[in-house]
Amino acid sequence: MRYLAPKRASNLFNDFAKWLTAHGVSLMGSRVLAVRGRKSGEVRTTVVNVFDHEGQRYLLAPRGHTQWVRNLRAAGAGELRLGRRRQAFTPIEMADAEKPELIRLYLRKWAWETGAFFDGLKADSPEADIAAAAPGFPVFKIVPN
Repeated sequence: MRYLAPKRASNLFNDFAKWLTAHGVSLMGSRVLAVRGRKSGEVRTTVVNVFDHEGQRYLLAPRGHTQWVRNLRAAGAGELRLGRRRQAFTPIEMADAEKPELIRLYLRKWAWETGAFFDGLKADSPEADIAAAAPGFPVFKIVPN
């Protein structure tokens, strides 16, 4: 399973983005994801980018099968936070065949921030290249509770 561990500089940026988002300042759709840890049972938080497509909202993990992805799969529920606002949701993981268009949309919006995690993929990469990479990028549809 593909997973790119964050480096110290990334952690500093993510911590700052998480602090802003927790205080009600969304950076192009950022939210704080809260999900129960699969081993500890404690609520874990991280900043994520939420995006819309055809009336649905989605989460994509540009670093691959991260801890938040594994926790979300195990918990079967999460919460998106922006300041004091909370939205509980149920995640539906998308099949690899459904991901290419969503990956392309994500790259169009956030390649400036997360493009380095996509192993050379670009928003205008050939469909076959994006489809071949899709298993390494978990994508979840957000179904509000």
